[in-house]
Amino acid sequence: MKKFAHISARTIDEAVLALRRHGNRASIIAGGTDLLGKMKDAILPGYPEALIDIKSIPGLDFFKEERGVLRIGALMRLEDIAKEPLIREKYAALAQAAGRTASPHLREMGTLGGNLCQDIRCWYYRNPNNRFPCLRKGGGRCYAIDGDNRYHSIMGGSVEGGCYAVHPSDTAPALIALNAGIKTSKRTLDAEDLFQVDVAKTTVLDSDEIVTEICVPAPKPGSRSAFIKFAIRKSIDFPIVNCAAMITIKRGVVAGARICLNAIAVKPYRADKAEKIILKKRIDESLAEAAGAAAMSDAKPLERNGYMVQIAKVLIKRTILACVDPN
Repeated sequence: MKKFAHISARTIDEAVLALRRHGNRASIIAGGTDLLGKMKDAILPGYPEALIDIKSIPGLDFFKEERGVLRIGALMRLEDIAKEPLIREKYAALAQAAGRTASPHLREMGTLGGNLCQDIRCWYYRNPNNRFPCLRKGGGRCYAIDGDNRYHSIMGGSVEGGCYAVHPSDTAPALIALNAGIKTSKRTLDAEDLFQVDVAKTTVLDSDEIVTEICVPAPKPGSRSAFIKFAIRKSIDFPIVNCAAMITIKRGVVAGARICLNAIAVKPYRADKAEKIILKKRIDESLAEAAGAAAMSDAKPLERNGYMVQIAKVLIKRTILACVDPN
């Protein structure tokens, strides 16, 4: 690794000032489970001259429920979220997603804010020493289109010319399904609006902006949520497909539904067609299966990842049914 400055911020304002001072040549570090690997492998053409450590800022690793909102600090560890009884009971999709992220050791280090803001995992993008100067690095093309695209987008590409790298977060679809808000040092966003595809970026955050808090409204009466992940190995692997849903049942029929998948598109993918299929209807296996088929009707798989379409359909079906019968 090359030399870099390490700045331990004591407040959010101090961290923001350090980011402004160093501009695009600085990176935020908290758990470091994503960033340090990128630096060691020198995957990007540029290298940060400064790391702004926000673990030293007190009060960002909290959670509390007040006035109908669950507030979670951006530095709360994934393992703590997965084990917290209140979150497991009322915000099940989030607890389940946090508990399926990475391995136990990484969950003890990784933070909720970091899991939302993590970089893509495409093996061309991540190849050491910037071997493939792809679109997401400001280069000429997406190598996955004609290359090994087994784990790339089945819902089309983004960035001019077409980047097919998928967003890898497990907690992102859970928070979108739960209708969460993301508070930053500048503004508050809907979780669904946090994500963006750009050169070396996966979020809309400005270079001097930090995620500070996640706010999840209490589910309406009759609501249940669930998260299901498909990966090669149950521990440590990133998702091939994951799915989160929150469904509200009133008088036996669906009064509201939010369904979101990840790892199938360049951003977390809201399955609005699946939501419409089940609205005002009584959930059964046949309807849940129809919802999965509707959600994937716009799929555009590449040469080697067509299998992901069927996995997505099945996960949507199973997640919907899990919201009706958690057993």
